[in-house]
Amino acid sequence: MQRSFTTEHDPAQWCAVIAVLFLTLVWWRLGVPSEIYFDEVHYVNAARKFNEGLRVNAEHPMFGKAVLAAALRWLGDSPVYWRVPSALMGGLGLFAFTRLVWFASGRRLAAIFAGLLLATDFFWFIQSRIAMLDMTMAALAMTALWQLAAAHRLPHQGRWRLALCGVLLGLSLGTKWSVAPLLILPGLWFLGAKLHAHGCRFLIAKSGGPVQGITLLEAALWLGIVPLGVYWASFWPAFHWAQNQVDPWHPLKWHSFMIRLQDSVVRPHPYRSQWYEWIGNWRAIWYLYKEVDGAQRGVVLIGNPFTMYAGLASLVWAVWARIKLGRGDAVAFAAAYFAVMVMWPLSGKPVQFIYHYLLPSTFLMGALALALEALWRRPDRWRWLGPAALVLSCAMFAWFYPIISAAPLAGGKRAFNDWMWLASWR
Repeated sequence: MQRSFTTEHDPAQWCAVIAVLFLTLVWWRLGVPSEIYFDEVHYVNAARKFNEGLRVNAEHPMFGKAVLAAALRWLGDSPVYWRVPSALMGGLGLFAFTRLVWFASGRRLAAIFAGLLLATDFFWFIQSRIAMLDMTMAALAMTALWQLAAAHRLPHQGRWRLALCGVLLGLSLGTKWSVAPLLILPGLWFLGAKLHAHGCRFLIAKSGGPVQGITLLEAALWLGIVPLGVYWASFWPAFHWAQNQVDPWHPLKWHSFMIRLQDSVVRPHPYRSQWYEWIGNWRAIWYLYKEVDGAQRGVVLIGNPFTMYAGLASLVWAVWARIKLGRGDAVAFAAAYFAVMVMWPLSGKPVQFIYHYLLPSTFLMGALALALEALWRRPDRWRWLGPAALVLSCAMFAWFYPIISAAPLAGGKRAFNDWMWLASWR
């Protein structure tokens, strides 16, 4: 983040346009299929029980289920309304991601590129159209990181933005634990910067560091204590269940129980996969493939075949850019990718799925956006590769759109063959 920053060329309007267009596409046929599919069976039923004051999905935190339960309670119990929270969070999260890239880099085109790449990476679109917890978790995380980056760039707003960042991180963690590694990175950033600037005075120094005027001790409040407090407060409904209430004074006991529940799922699943298969985009999950609503329809969760691999190359570029060009923005997205990725090979969770790649793939698109923007700025004949990559990403999205959106498929039960480039996707 060493580039001179100015708000003069802020692409906020373009970011908003991309997010609105994305939300419009997500909203189209949001009620199709008109029945529960894939993991909606867990979370829709959990939301119904939530509204009855009963214990629900104890292996996950509460906030995402509370949001889904509120949609059912206020809007109605129908397929469209089950998916409204994910759809709205998808639009918000996409906008927040573009703002994060803007404040992290100060590069107008990079923010616009990031919005287009994320909108067409398949993961963000598919998870925005299904009633699961993942999009609420991811959108809150992106909004929190946006506030963190904005606090760095606009230190006169630093205090309230850091406080908001802490609240949002707590709510994101209160939705799903997949975001947990991200809660560590802001504190490490502050600690490293203060140590570098002030040595033994790092705890109380106000100057220097990520946000001018904020000491490390104050940052620990906003980025450490507040997220953990908000996270535990999000269990408030569980403190008042009709039976088997969570004891608010014994969080460790309850979390030990949650971990045991997560680790108890050991039965092999046909769509289980390993972290290296996500990186290679080798193993898909079929969320839906059946005749429903008068047509053969399908939703297969894979990543965009072009951007998933181009993104991996951008991670190498990000490290090079940090070493050779001092590009802290590029390596920050690479670091976030590795932080949320490394937990999966180290995790003891016995059954894992490719939808756990949602957060890593998002940061992958951030690194790729910065790499493509750097290509566009080159003065030589290779600059055309930047916009060409965006066109190819959008073309891939358009080609796969029928099989990731539950659109009617021509060709009956074998229609999926048109998109099965790898045998492991079947």
